[in-house]
Amino acid sequence: MKPIETGIERLIADPPRMLQGKRLGLLSNSATVDRRFQHSRSLIENRFPGQLKALFSPQHGFFAEKQDNMIPSDNLLDPILNIPVFSLYGETRMPTKAMMEYIDTLIVDLQDVGTRVYTFIYTMALCLQAARSHGKQVVVLDRPNPLGGILVEGNCLKPEYSSFVGIYPIPMRHGLTIGELALLFNNHFEIGCELTVVPMAGWKRDMLFQDTGLPWISPSPNLPTPSSAMVYPGQVLWEGTNVSEGRGTTQPFEIFGAPFFDVGRLQETLTNKNLPGVHFRPLAFEPTSNKWTEELCYGFQLHVIKPKLFRPYFTTLVLLQAVVALHSDSFQWKSPPYEYEFEKLPFDVITGDPAVRRAIEALEPLEALRDGWEENLARFEEIRRPYFLYE
Repeated sequence: MKPIETGIERLIADPPRMLQGKRLGLLSNSATVDRRFQHSRSLIENRFPGQLKALFSPQHGFFAEKQDNMIPSDNLLDPILNIPVFSLYGETRMPTKAMMEYIDTLIVDLQDVGTRVYTFIYTMALCLQAARSHGKQVVVLDRPNPLGGILVEGNCLKPEYSSFVGIYPIPMRHGLTIGELALLFNNHFEIGCELTVVPMAGWKRDMLFQDTGLPWISPSPNLPTPSSAMVYPGQVLWEGTNVSEGRGTTQPFEIFGAPFFDVGRLQETLTNKNLPGVHFRPLAFEPTSNKWTEELCYGFQLHVIKPKLFRPYFTTLVLLQAVVALHSDSFQWKSPPYEYEFEKLPFDVITGDPAVRRAIEALEPLEALRDGWEENLARFEEIRRPYFLYE
């Protein structure tokens, strides 16, 4: 198989004329490396000596060191290039005029994970808005969607539930690369900045990350492997509850549980649900931080056996409803705040539609809920297709 070239590798191999003599900024973090593990800032500095004037960092910090939501990172000085690193998850989430005055062109190189609630794509969107306001160019360097680019899943966000984990009405699993999302945000949602996307070479829509031959570097602390990214579109829902999503363990999102789980009864319930592509292995674990710190939790690990059949979002909704049905006395929805939303329930902010929570609480058939999403998903399919960079 011909090696896949990411956007940064193609930029370095064939730099566009538009970057000649321009003052450059780079939005990235520690995961933005090439196949030889060279970081994008070093590659850009070597290819455009002296032109890189500022770095920008998303949630979790430039070194992906911050653990959880609403933990801000500070501005700092890059220890390698001795240039400023402006945090876009601290005092501001949109680049300010003062920050943008350092540069003419902002290069965006981030590893997305294919899920609506991952904040990196909204940091990018706010950068597109700032670039439009301040007359700057943006160049987005594309990287693989680790979940592939074919399947979409879940309800589309209701506009009144817009937040930093969902600005635009897209489904939970969107099936687009970050470059394609940039085009969608900029054109369909009418941001309207001067945007160029440098596509990958060799990537195909049916590829999962493990098919790419590229190294996986954790884009954030709790997505350490492609397997954790695969389950994330569903398992992120536990963040809106008192059930541990595995933070504080070595397998976040792949495992979940709580001290009050009756694993035997839950497993019996799940056996009857016929959820394809995944096996639930019972386990016990003790988080070292976050929910249920140093308490023994009982739960499951999700082993994805057949990724093309696995539907992460619907699977976790079924798991949630089983927990609510069996443990209504102990289960709780988490209270605000969540990602700077101080009034709405975190679970509703994550799903983008309180009807999802109400269906779970009422023990309504989730298949009916899922079927009700089909019309919006079909509409989204029509919306996203013009922005495909890969067939």
